[in-house]
Amino acid sequence: MTADSPAGRQHAFLERATADLDPPFAALDLDALDANARDLVARAAGKPVRVASKSVRCRDVLRRVLAGPGFAGVLAYSLPEALWLAGGDDPVSTDVVVGYPSVDRAALRALAGDEQAASRITLMVDSADHLDLLDDVVPPGRRPELRVCLDVDASLRSAGGRLHVGVRRSPLHTPDDAVALARLVLARPGVRLTGLMAYEAQIAGVQDAPAGRPLRGLAVRGLQAVSARELAARRAAVVAAVTAVAPLEFVNGGGTGSLERTAAEDAVTEVAAGSGLYSPALFDGYRAFTGRPATFFAVPVTRLPAPGVVTVAGGGWIASGPPGADRLPPPTYPAGLRWFPTEGVGEVQTPLRGPGTEGLRVGDRVWFRHAKAGEVCEHVDALHTVSGGELVGSVPTYRGEGRAFG
Repeated sequence: MTADSPAGRQHAFLERATADLDPPFAALDLDALDANARDLVARAAGKPVRVASKSVRCRDVLRRVLAGPGFAGVLAYSLPEALWLAGGDDPVSTDVVVGYPSVDRAALRALAGDEQAASRITLMVDSADHLDLLDDVVPPGRRPELRVCLDVDASLRSAGGRLHVGVRRSPLHTPDDAVALARLVLARPGVRLTGLMAYEAQIAGVQDAPAGRPLRGLAVRGLQAVSARELAARRAAVVAAVTAVAPLEFVNGGGTGSLERTAAEDAVTEVAAGSGLYSPALFDGYRAFTGRPATFFAVPVTRLPAPGVVTVAGGGWIASGPPGADRLPPPTYPAGLRWFPTEGVGEVQTPLRGPGTEGLRVGDRVWFRHAKAGEVCEHVDALHTVSGGELVGSVPTYRGEGRAFG
């Protein structure tokens, strides 16, 4: 990284813009955010992009993105969150799909007691159990009609189930599975089938060109190609079968890593994306696109324990998912820093080594990127916003607004 490279310039303006702030804090590069948003829209090729809120976790950022062309609606990760985003006279969105089934009885009662919210929020279901729970919480005669969406499993499975590539989400896998539940929804008073979702995590959320691992990249690309062909045919068959029973308002699919593939499917009416807005470290290794890192967190150097070693306060903002080095936040600026394998990143301190330690003194900053997107917002009350090399303000995260959604 040189001073006149894009990364070098970004490091310099982050340092300059936040010089008066005491770390730890998180910063959001609005110029990078806006560029990433434009890229997502271009990759969606005319299909609307529903914003995955779990990858953003900041209402101001959600509003900024939704105000731009090509974006429509929110894919929330919990019903309490959806009620918050869709509620009131100034909602973040009047079209919020809850991406996961909810068994939060208090939230379900709140939804059933609010006709406006019920018209704006779509619940996710994948079995009759979810319909039974709704009826148990608030019987059909005592609630407005609730919108529901079928969650169809998008993983790649072999006959007999010996091979399973993808996440384990829904029991609905075949057209017959989806139609059977669609018929149950149609037969139930108090619910209306409005949509269908199938999220291909094994394509959208797995790097196909991981740095320094060419053989893994080759294997991932091969599996993803097989999975994409299988899913495109099966998703089309599922949608055709379900729409023969009931019309659908939307068919959602995809994620940041699969927008082009998913948007190309005629059966899909909209795509979802969120991580690509912040472009965290886990999204560096894709061949189809290159994002601009937009979120960073800064921590101070507190010790110089040995030549070539610095210790920073905290740093252990570890991402969810399978345990591994790729879930740790990489030290990014200055370039040339790495953590010790025997210590990793710590709760209260993190020692770092490498050529990037040269010139660092007690009180200087080290900038990290989170491995995932929205999870960084669980650690801070605000994102300090920078644009054009200047600090332009700050926006509260969900945490900063006193909200935490499991």
